[in-house]
Amino acid sequence: MSDDSREAVDGTPPGRREARGSATPSDGVPLADEAFPAFDASSIPPRPSLPAPVQSDALLSTGEHNAIREQWRAARDELGSHVSHARDQLDQANERIKQRNERIKQRTGRDLILAIGIGLAFGAALLASLLFDKVYFVPLALAAALLGVYEVTLALRGAGRRIDLAPQLIAAALLVGPAYFVEIWLVWVMLFLAVAFVIVWRLVAQMVEKDGRTYGDVLSDAVIGGFVQIYVPFLAAVALILLRQEGGQWWVLSFIAIAVAADTGAYAAGLAFGKHPMAPRISPKKTWEGFAGAVVASITAGVLLALFLLELPWWAGAIFGVAILLSATLGDLAESMLKRDIGIKDMSSWLPGHGGLLDRLDSILPSTIPGLCLYFLLSPWVVL
Repeated sequence: MSDDSREAVDGTPPGRREARGSATPSDGVPLADEAFPAFDASSIPPRPSLPAPVQSDALLSTGEHNAIREQWRAARDELGSHVSHARDQLDQANERIKQRNERIKQRTGRDLILAIGIGLAFGAALLASLLFDKVYFVPLALAAALLGVYEVTLALRGAGRRIDLAPQLIAAALLVGPAYFVEIWLVWVMLFLAVAFVIVWRLVAQMVEKDGRTYGDVLSDAVIGGFVQIYVPFLAAVALILLRQEGGQWWVLSFIAIAVAADTGAYAAGLAFGKHPMAPRISPKKTWEGFAGAVVASITAGVLLALFLLELPWWAGAIFGVAILLSATLGDLAESMLKRDIGIKDMSSWLPGHGGLLDRLDSILPSTIPGLCLYFLLSPWVVL
């Protein structure tokens, strides 16, 4: 019985394979009707011809392939050896630099590269404040004075002295902040008030504490507290007095530059030639050879600044250089004596490569006095 008859008999629809078999005749010729016309074989495009086979003589032989592979391997090995050699040389150079820095650090007590970077950053800020508008130097001076007071107060307290931090900072701000905007005589008045304020604060605080401290220690604490106001804020205020004068920004820049030149000259000469200590009990690392380098550097800087910046004759620049050299050297030795008396190496450690800010201002702060005096004596803008 055929499939059609089976569907008619049992009502089961034919499967997909059975349907295909019933739709295709036994001779393999597809059916044609109006919906699916007969297939026309002439409408198929001809098959493209296959590419011509490559001739056997155009192919590289196995020996030639091996030779090329060996050449690439040799070139790669040579390049690797060059890279490895360059890396070894770089590592050796870095090791020599590190060893040299360690020797310099052991000899000088500071990281030279880091110290130079921080010094250049501070120098750029100083130049920007003085060259664009000198009033921008006021907040820098105020910040430096407050930080210096903070450092020396903590150092003294670490040595057992009763120095009150809050009144020191308040008095310093009231002394330095208005110094640029008021008359000179008012700065002296504010200095007297600042010293009296910190001394009275300490005496009253001691009366409240009643911890049995002797009168000698209490008096020493009060005097040292007043000295802090003179040592840092007042000298910073003198710099601002010089700044407010006509052309004062160039004088401030000049005395700072001479002080830095003296410090740099002493450091370089002492590092290269230093053999004879200058003051071994106060500062063992300072040598007479370093002082000679400071003399040459400070006088040279003074003469150049006088000729090209301050409109002064060369001899005035030499006087300026010598005066700043003496004040900077005395200030450096005074701070070294203070640190030795306290028993510390640096005032603080927040400034890498330098110690504390006061360790860098020890030669600049005392130089404000000769800078202001020489301005009134030598400046061509002053009319007496």
